[in-house]
Amino acid sequence: MEGWCIVDGLVVVDKAAGMTSHDVVARVRRLAGTRRVGHGGTLDPMATGVLVIGVGRATRLLTYVIGSDKSYDATIRLGQTTVTDDAEGEVVSSTPAGQLGDEAIRGELAAFVGEIDQVPSAVSAIKVDGKRAYARVRAGETVALEPRRVTIARLDVLAVHPSPTGSTVDVEVSVDCSSGTYIRSIARDLGTALGVGGHLTALRRTAVGGFTLAEAATLDELATRAPDVVTLPLSAAADRYFTRRDVTVEEAKVLSHGGPLTVAGLAGPYAVFAPDGTVVAIVQERDGRARAEVVLAPS
Repeated sequence: MEGWCIVDGLVVVDKAAGMTSHDVVARVRRLAGTRRVGHGGTLDPMATGVLVIGVGRATRLLTYVIGSDKSYDATIRLGQTTVTDDAEGEVVSSTPAGQLGDEAIRGELAAFVGEIDQVPSAVSAIKVDGKRAYARVRAGETVALEPRRVTIARLDVLAVHPSPTGSTVDVEVSVDCSSGTYIRSIARDLGTALGVGGHLTALRRTAVGGFTLAEAATLDELATRAPDVVTLPLSAAADRYFTRRDVTVEEAKVLSHGGPLTVAGLAGPYAVFAPDGTVVAIVQERDGRARAEVVLAPS
């Protein structure tokens, strides 16, 4: 069943390897029959897992989804560095890593937990003077990015696998981190700390905010399911993702036209709902007023 009716809501996709996030958006556009589709946080082609897609008015929620904490399962290969810090790039140096023990690896990884200043991978989507860093690298330029403060809440070592030749060691890890954290950079920096180099060979995003693989569907599965099965409707998505505030019909009308409400003492952003259960807006309180950051009520 290729093709849905137009929907307003979030779709949790289990992205396959080899696709860009834009490829996923393009496929959902065809399924939903609308160009008003976006994604809540890029996944590299090599990566798989949770990619939250917004359709229709729900695209306005994606700013908040992008800023959510994320979880990953990853495999780091010690003993090789690549130009991209992952398996998609050419190997530029090799240093035998078979002598590394579990204790040394776990000890260095422990230093990454907490608030850290992380230098993003040079092959990233960050703009440098208006041009993506990865485009500059591919054009032969040397790119040096500034460190960014990120938080790694959890970094567990799941397994350590030395290669039979002793040239490399694969380390399987599970990570909970803030938005903007580069798992490739963890691989690179771990290899540097251990003196053997490192890069990422596998990456699977297991959660974005409260959205997990348990509710994700592949693109092939989406094409065979009804939209009400695979889509979290706009109001339900807002109710799940934000603190809820219910208002009167009059208050909902004021807010939908850009007017302020009295404050409710809620930490924002939060979602405001009309008496019929439809979401009106995402609101932030400041300067004694509750004002809409995003109006979601139909125009």
